[in-house]
Amino acid sequence: MYTTHLIKSKELEASRRGACQVPMSSQAKGPTVARRRLRIALRAAREESGLTQEQAAELLEWSLSKVIRIEAGTVGISSTDLRATLQLYNVGNPAEVHRLLALARIARQRDWLAPYKEHLPTAYAAYIGLEREASALYFYQPMIVPGIMQTDAYATAVIPSTAPSVPPEELSQISKRVRFERQRDLLNRPDAPVIDAILDESVLHRVFGGEETMHEQLLHLIALGDSPRITLRVLPFGAGINTVSGPFVVLEFPDQSDTDAVYLENAVATSHVLDRADGITKHRQVFDRLSAAALSPAESLAYIASFAGRYN
Repeated sequence: MYTTHLIKSKELEASRRGACQVPMSSQAKGPTVARRRLRIALRAAREESGLTQEQAAELLEWSLSKVIRIEAGTVGISSTDLRATLQLYNVGNPAEVHRLLALARIARQRDWLAPYKEHLPTAYAAYIGLEREASALYFYQPMIVPGIMQTDAYATAVIPSTAPSVPPEELSQISKRVRFERQRDLLNRPDAPVIDAILDESVLHRVFGGEETMHEQLLHLIALGDSPRITLRVLPFGAGINTVSGPFVVLEFPDQSDTDAVYLENAVATSHVLDRADGITKHRQVFDRLSAAALSPAESLAYIASFAGRYN
């Protein structure tokens, strides 16, 4: 299981690269996005009131860590504490108070991932919640097939091979269950997000689970590439030196109130969240550069098919 980073920005381009238009909605569907909206709003309200986190904690008679964790989205907030916070921050508009209280209620709900969260890196669990509400996902993967596109046999081989140490069988099974629940949700629901994935050619060369497993996996990729919502591109070795060593995902959301996100994976680094506005811009620029150097979607599917034939 990869540990993760999550970078958020203040920008949104909901129609980027012709992504399908999705109706705007002010209602978060799940607790992750609700918690994200709430923490951003509370941080903005505190800063607007001119208070530091230390001052807010002192005036609310809370520990500083409580304020920090609420603004980081790692813990929820009760309705009573939220009302007190909004009063301190001079947020008195009834409609805004009602909106934030509704977000707090949604943020406290349990979702399908709840039974597994203790076994997952915090940022990875947060990413899954954000992924579910995204309208578009842009993947770059230099080493393995993205999790939502993996077959059962490929995932079985990949999960222990890409972890910092070999995980117990129970954790491997949990990782697989989470992975395939994500697949069912993202690939099959009517409002599934647009997916644009760039795979480095090394993904096709690197064998996991044997040649039969690779053959099945590559045929599965070709089938996915025929979907109108999924675009696959291969970045060939012939495109030259590629210095982007780590995988990332750019997430876009249908609601103007939600900032975009970039999700970074690393096999050994500690998970953390960065609120840097330039993070999303840099990763979009990288994705555009890689996309321009990659084969076209049609050429990519033919290239993947040629590799599938080698493993047959």
